[in-house]
Amino acid sequence: MSIPKAELHLHIEGTLEPELAFELATRNGVELPYADTDALREAYRFEDLQSFLNLYYELMAVLRTERDFEDLANAYLARAAAQGVRHAEIFFDPQAHIARGVDMGTVVEGLWRALGDSEARHGVSTQLILCFLRDESAESALETLDAAKPYLDRIVGVGLDSAEVGHPPVKFREVYEAAAALGLRRVAHAGEEGPPSYIVEALDVLGVERIDHGLRCMESPELVARLVRDRIPLTLCPLSNVRLRTVDVLGDHPLLAMLDAGLLCTVNSDDPAYFGGYVGDNFDAVRLALGLGEERLRELARNSFVAAFLEHDEERRARYLAEVEAYEFG
Repeated sequence: MSIPKAELHLHIEGTLEPELAFELATRNGVELPYADTDALREAYRFEDLQSFLNLYYELMAVLRTERDFEDLANAYLARAAAQGVRHAEIFFDPQAHIARGVDMGTVVEGLWRALGDSEARHGVSTQLILCFLRDESAESALETLDAAKPYLDRIVGVGLDSAEVGHPPVKFREVYEAAAALGLRRVAHAGEEGPPSYIVEALDVLGVERIDHGLRCMESPELVARLVRDRIPLTLCPLSNVRLRTVDVLGDHPLLAMLDAGLLCTVNSDDPAYFGGYVGDNFDAVRLALGLGEERLRELARNSFVAAFLEHDEERRARYLAEVEAYEFG
């Protein structure tokens, strides 16, 4: 679906399509343990979050140079633009690259080679959000933030991703306090596999401004009331939820109930190469599975710009919102 929208929950490493993975593997002399792209696509049948993460980190081996990260980002931006994305706030996982010997500068400079002219080339404004891996140590997160300091003119915020269970937000209190002191925006994955209490901790301990996923807030009426009152955005990823078995089938997804409760929900793609669709595909999927009408779809698109980190450019936000209102469904 091409209604104008912002994408606020997108891991750039999760946009690595099998064809590009093999192209980069050939370029960099990396041998992948798959016969061809079809065999690799077959590997994208996950049992749970951890089985996905295992493949996700394995395939990162092909990303070595600035050019690789530039090609990865440009491929995503072209696909996103074709599906109506006007603004993208893009996550990246520097620890996963640094652990492989690829330094912070290579990652950020490479991504920026694409993001820096994205508006001119793709018609998409962009921002970059550095994510900490929650299954790594708090000390590693602090070291990562320190390594990012020379590039903070290109990084708008910090996030928290990877395996959630057993890694509560409080573990990262110190690095989030340091990020806040640097003027960085703060988001965090919470309430996907973890309990509603992780969402509360992310808000109270980390001071986050958006919750990534947040599905399990629906288990706590008190938390729902708080999220509604404080207008805390939730960046939902419906196709991801089905592929990782957070919900069994899309028809069971709580998105509609969440909207009915007054929550500020957005629809995003998470790791689209792995989960079967980009953000426009997610819009189409929930429209069909949940019977969403045009005004609900317009509400989701509107929410995405309301939730975007565009406080520095309210004129741009207003322009994007006007595009949403003017959009005519085919």
